[in-house]
Amino acid sequence: MGCLISHLASKLAFFPPSPPTYSLKNSSDGKLAAVSTASSTPVADDGSLDVLLIDTKRGNKIVAFYLRNPCARLTLLYSHGNAVDLGQLFDLFVQIKANLRVNLIGYDYSGYGASTGKPSELNTYADIEAVYECLQTEYGVSQEDLILYGQSVGSGPTLHLAAKLPRLRGVVLHSAILSGLRVVCSSRFTLCCDIFKNVDKIQKVKCPVLVIHGTEDEVVNWFHGNGLWKMATDPYEPLWIKGGGHCNLELYPDYIRHLCKYVKEMENITTEIRLRSIRQKLRLPKRPHTAKPQCPEWQCRCSKCPEWQCKCPECGCICSCPKCWIPGCLKCLCWCN
Repeated sequence: MGCLISHLASKLAFFPPSPPTYSLKNSSDGKLAAVSTASSTPVADDGSLDVLLIDTKRGNKIVAFYLRNPCARLTLLYSHGNAVDLGQLFDLFVQIKANLRVNLIGYDYSGYGASTGKPSELNTYADIEAVYECLQTEYGVSQEDLILYGQSVGSGPTLHLAAKLPRLRGVVLHSAILSGLRVVCSSRFTLCCDIFKNVDKIQKVKCPVLVIHGTEDEVVNWFHGNGLWKMATDPYEPLWIKGGGHCNLELYPDYIRHLCKYVKEMENITTEIRLRSIRQKLRLPKRPHTAKPQCPEWQCRCSKCPEWQCKCPECGCICSCPKCWIPGCLKCLCWCN
């Protein structure tokens, strides 16, 4: 029964565009190119876009768009929402890349766009893991220089990967869900048949988490975003867009302004700053600065100055200035008169 409900939940969660808004073809230089199905023209006509076909561990081939920014210090891995594919998101990717000054990689889940397979929760997890591995091997991106971005359903694979990467630079949750079943029915408990159990993963994320949500979201209620923000271990200042819905937050000026602020702070963050922040949040006392303990016989001065005299803890002899060079107690190697 639980498996049946989980299957039904997956059916309700995924609505890939049909037909896809783009297709793949080989260009004259031997590289893959994405072509709009509506106009039969290339999605991009410059060299800033790499179209990738990536194998996943579940046997599917997924499409990814990698957009370069020569001024970038960080890379953003974008997991999109429902009912869209990369062909519809390319213009948004170009704007985000330029405004945030990041490299950006977005991908289509299995069964979306020109990706093979069928959409499912487990496939999305395998998809994002494959994209992250591609970033490591093909572009030399480490987790320290990576920000994960998840919109709506994309918050599921985003938090799945973020919970596994302890040195990740940051996470952005855009109109995110607490879990799949919580979108359609209010529940305080996580059922075994639920999907995208973000509510159980958010506390495992160790990097700063920015939550963006519209107050009038008609698909995923605002309390989902608020709940994730409250449960985050390292929550960043959230952005609650007044009057914002589920699919229009990018149209509000505060959206890109707040994202720019977040990315800039993530660029400047250091390990020392992160540790200090975590210590403050956990209210840990500062480590006292203590001098390295020294052997008592070497803390003495010349016996002519009584205030500097001390007794050897081993034999009780009077220790004095080593400058006298008069050997004394052989047991503790101090110097005596």
